Amino acid sequence: MTTTPTAGPTTAVAARATELSKTYGQGETRVVALDRVSVDFRQAEFTAIMGPSGSGKSTLMHCVAGLDTFSSGSVRIGDTELGSLKDKQLTKLRRDKIGFIFQAFNLLPTLTALENITLPMDIAGRKPDKAWLDRVIDMVGLSGRLSHRPSQLSGGQQQRVAVARALASRPDIIFGDEPTGNLDSRSGAEVLGFLRNSVRELGQTVVMVTHDPVAAAYSDRVVFLADGRIVDEMHAPTADAVLDLMKQFDAKGRTS
Repeated sequence: MTTTPTAGPTTAVAARATELSKTYGQGETRVVALDRVSVDFRQAEFTAIMGPSGSGKSTLMHCVAGLDTFSSGSVRIGDTELGSLKDKQLTKLRRDKIGFIFQAFNLLPTLTALENITLPMDIAGRKPDKAWLDRVIDMVGLSGRLSHRPSQLSGGQQQRVAVARALASRPDIIFGDEPTGNLDSRSGAEVLGFLRNSVRELGQTVVMVTHDPVAAAYSDRVVFLADGRIVDEMHAPTADAVLDLMKQFDAKGRTS
């Protein structure tokens, strides 16, 4: 096991899962996707979630982000318990407190880059903080592309728009599900660099699901899942160290 001192008790927690379980089906067809998972995601930290296919990593992220229901346990975003919220309250929390970046860019083709970035706030009837918005746009290098529509942008530029959209409303936490999965290595490195800088320079909290050790190396901490459980954790990861640990999990899976 990889052992590293954890942050002190004064470190604020952006999101917390406690004894979180998620099952599908019943009887012989019952599948346990998450098995009593407890994990904290601390403020101003970049956490990567990794594991073999079917390990539950995306399920964990979706449950903590309020995108999927869970069977038992609890999830908190800040001080708010998700299980106690009605649908409208959950929708409002996702809109106001959470940012999302997915493998698909999910941009509206008829809107400009700037309009796509501010769309969630426009829907909520909120005006963006201009100074913050300018800072985000400058960080992701989109100042000269704001009037362009998605079809006029490269894949990497479209994902930069998605990153800026997630950051623009200053959410408590951003969740990314394989955010560089559709990008070439250079564009992916740029997007990961922007996410890392948003943590270091803007104090953002980021949780990212990835299968890529190189992507995980941009994070502050990697949480490893296997068979729906957290099996290890690594701080200050390197791509080689992550790859070595993933190979160990693969070897155990073949021999079990």
